Amino acid sequence: MTLGTHHYALRTTWTGNRGTGTSGYRDYDRASTVSVEGKPDLLASSDKPFRGDPTRWNPEDMLLAALSECHLLSYLHACVTAGVVVVDYRDEATGTMQEDGRGGGAFTEVTLHPVVTIAEESMRAAAEAAHAQANAWCFIANSVSFPVHHEATILVADPVVHRA
Repeated sequence: MTLGTHHYALRTTWTGNRGTGTSGYRDYDRASTVSVEGKPDLLASSDKPFRGDPTRWNPEDMLLAALSECHLLSYLHACVTAGVVVVDYRDEATGTMQEDGRGGGAFTEVTLHPVVTIAEESMRAAAEAAHAQANAWCFIANSVSFPVHHEATILVADPVVHRA
């Protein structure tokens, strides 16, 4: 297996200048556009409590989405290697961020709540174990300094609905 270093690049452009720049705290929008070559732009802002636009993605949303998506992709890989057939997966991820009173703060935890539907009951134990493997493989979870918990639910597909 070849180990490698991977590089990522994007461009973030602030689009919130109302004409006077940052002349005052209330004088500018927190709007920005995140661009990656070959992908649709992502309209971003700060979270609403920080004078942001609630209709745009904020950094906290993006961090939570990155953790949820990384676990999903790592989990699907873990299931394939364990012989588990996943037919449906959804996650209702939650995160907690604590302000520090000095203008900053940090996430204190994230909990993923994946609901996974597998093809057969005989795959349940391996499907449950695959979450630990996915967590070990998830690049994003391995990059954060707070715990990422998993409260998974495993369902078994109705064999009549999922026949090929």
